[in-house]
Amino acid sequence: MDTETAVAKHYTHGSLEQALFQALRSAGKDPEHLTADELSGVDEFHLGWRPATAALAKDLGLRPGERLLDIGSGLGGPARFFASACGCRVEGIDLTDEFVAVAVSLTRRCGLADKAAFRQGSALDLPYAAGSFDVATLIHVGMNIGDKARLFAEAKRVLTPGGRFGVYDVMRAKQGPLPFPLPWSQVPETSFVETPETYRRLLTEAGFTIEGTVDRSAFVLELARAQQAKAAAEGPPALSLQVLMGATRKERMANVFTALEGGLIAPTQILARA
Repeated sequence: MDTETAVAKHYTHGSLEQALFQALRSAGKDPEHLTADELSGVDEFHLGWRPATAALAKDLGLRPGERLLDIGSGLGGPARFFASACGCRVEGIDLTDEFVAVAVSLTRRCGLADKAAFRQGSALDLPYAAGSFDVATLIHVGMNIGDKARLFAEAKRVLTPGGRFGVYDVMRAKQGPLPFPLPWSQVPETSFVETPETYRRLLTEAGFTIEGTVDRSAFVLELARAQQAKAAAEGPPALSLQVLMGATRKERMANVFTALEGGLIAPTQILARA
């Protein structure tokens, strides 16, 4: 099995839309009439969740009408935020068929189908013409891609000259074995965690200019502690990553936070310009 097939299989749930609708109803929501904010507990599948997406949008200086490509768009949470809160015209592309189908469905139910669209495809062979976008984002995707040189070359190709690229990935902070399973991979064979230095070097070689790097570790840990305290006081939320990750969520999230607190990894944002 090739890497992309294995990665898509890892993320495929099988009955994700039904599970989401059940969770939404349990939370007192109407699946036929949603808002992007109502979904943020379940469709922001990255460390830092909605606050990290909002921070990236702010740092990128997103403006209404800009064309934005979200590479590895998942269920479409960040894309819907960029469309609804920032006024961007968003395209999302993801390897996993089920994620794309659910992203399309949820976006329609949020009344954003005219502002955000999604398609299945590979980040290593983007189906867009050169210079199609003003901005591109990559949010917790690079950990599943070994050929980051080709990934960044493709991102550079589809951006306009001077276009901005916002990368927010889990990156390696020091050497040592990672505790699998993790949210992005059950096994080492589909995990490609690299250092910020490697990201910056490959981005530069692809033709980008690096404009800034931010370690979000403290930000993420503070948010996680606040979530834990709220869950202890009020009970677990109906809408959480449990819907996506199922019975393995507890172990996978425990492992990622063990690695984060131990300094092995760091959720890191890099801003670059084409």
